[in-house]
Amino acid sequence: MTTRQIRLRDADEALLILGEQDAALRQMENDYGVELCLTQDPEAGAMSLLVRGNSGRVQKAARCIRAKLESARSAPRPDRPRLAATPLPQDGIVRACNGAVIQPRTPSQRQYVEAIQTHELAFGIGPAGTGKTFLAVACALRALETRQVQRIILSRPVVEAGERLGFLPGDFLEKVNPYLRPLYDAFYSMIGPERFRTWRESDIIEIVPLAYMRGRTFNDAFIILDEAQNTTVGQIKLALTRLGEGSRMVVTGDITQTDLGEGAASGLVRVMDILKGVDGAAFHHLTEADVIRHPLVRKVIKAFDKWEKGN
Repeated sequence: MTTRQIRLRDADEALLILGEQDAALRQMENDYGVELCLTQDPEAGAMSLLVRGNSGRVQKAARCIRAKLESARSAPRPDRPRLAATPLPQDGIVRACNGAVIQPRTPSQRQYVEAIQTHELAFGIGPAGTGKTFLAVACALRALETRQVQRIILSRPVVEAGERLGFLPGDFLEKVNPYLRPLYDAFYSMIGPERFRTWRESDIIEIVPLAYMRGRTFNDAFIILDEAQNTTVGQIKLALTRLGEGSRMVVTGDITQTDLGEGAASGLVRVMDILKGVDGAAFHHLTEADVIRHPLVRKVIKAFDKWEKGN
């Protein structure tokens, strides 16, 4: 894979490349078959456009983009104020492709994001709808955007819950895809399906089934292990020991919902004791107060908690 960097002079040029709601950028990605990523140095404020993909396509795209910039630079400009890049609010993580700011909505979610940003290994534990996975994806994109990491690794245990894998069509990776849909949905809402697919094809985002992790080390990567309550102790140890230089990992799960066989110990439950007090690892627990789905979801969680305590 080839990468070219095109430096931009100001926010006006960034707007020229991006277009309204990134429409021009997505069109160029489709036209040239490359992946385009706008980066900004948080200290210097300098902006650059990264062009990644096949060498021939990257050269053609870079040539056309530079020609477009040169044409704009040589054209007379009206005397008007510069367009400044809209800054994120203080607790904003990233700006989605539709312009919406992704940010924590509750105090506990803010603490969870802080734990992710300040620790190499962070655990987000809580019920459905608390933003565990969504906020982890946002933090991963932020780390990629600010060049803290070079790629994102997604993994999830494949645990059969009623429908056996053998009855699903396709090869093994195609069989795994349905289990990864919650992760895909989070990326779709932030960067759009087209860019997600482009990043997958160029391995900026890599899907790694838990069973395929053995023997690998992930350097300069942001790793998300989702639904970790469905891992065994051996599996979660395997995942945690994949961390390489310059990498960080977020492990998410709901210890009240496990699909492991009866009597099987959840690796996520056990690792809370095993790693207790280990420097560099942070555990953060979210509750029904952090549920940001339909208000009824919070009531459902409370009702199930009450029923389980009574039985």
